[in-house]
Amino acid sequence: MIADILPAGAVAAESFGPPRYRKLLPAEAAAIATANPARRTEFAAGRAVARAALAGLDVPAGPILPGRAGEPRWPDGVVGSITHCAGYRACAVARARDMAAVGIDAEPCLAMAEGLLDAVAGHAERARLAALGAAGPGMPWDRILFCAKESVYKAWYPHAGQRPGLRSVTIQISTAGTFAAVLPGAFWAAPFPGDSNASSGAPPRARLTGRWLVSRGLIVTAVVVPR
Repeated sequence: MIADILPAGAVAAESFGPPRYRKLLPAEAAAIATANPARRTEFAAGRAVARAALAGLDVPAGPILPGRAGEPRWPDGVVGSITHCAGYRACAVARARDMAAVGIDAEPCLAMAEGLLDAVAGHAERARLAALGAAGPGMPWDRILFCAKESVYKAWYPHAGQRPGLRSVTIQISTAGTFAAVLPGAFWAAPFPGDSNASSGAPPRARLTGRWLVSRGLIVTAVVVPR
């Protein structure tokens, strides 16, 4: 499912159903030793799909340790992302020579709880969601927006070492299964290729494009930072 929205060059692996505990490498087990059993099981299931994805790149299996923000630390020359939600976990990886970063996210295909949207979306985004709701009633556009922002965060943080807040990322969703993301200049050290602001003297902005899909009761999103 996640492979359907990834660009050529990325390799994905996924699993469905309740997570099953998989054996961890010693360094991984040590890193998660103080977590509760449910978290250890989900962590191990995520590492299992990560190793399957890495095998698709012909990268030898090794420990995939969490970084300071919990992000997976990939082998040299590899970028990637792991996601999980109830009944699903997935990983996408690529060669760093082909892509600068990859971000994926998965969420249940349900509307967000009352009051949470204000913490995620700005006024213009909420207005666009209302228009999407009129054009495509019954689709949880607010959750799709959140899922898209999470995938952008997962791509951007390991790439730039900065933590964009969900409201700092502006997302425009298309009903065709794509989305465009803009990060303000505070999260980008130099003009992004193709940024019209670069020639006008306005602050540079990072512009990324991604894809979303609703299937099997899930929303999945994917975005890459191009090389």
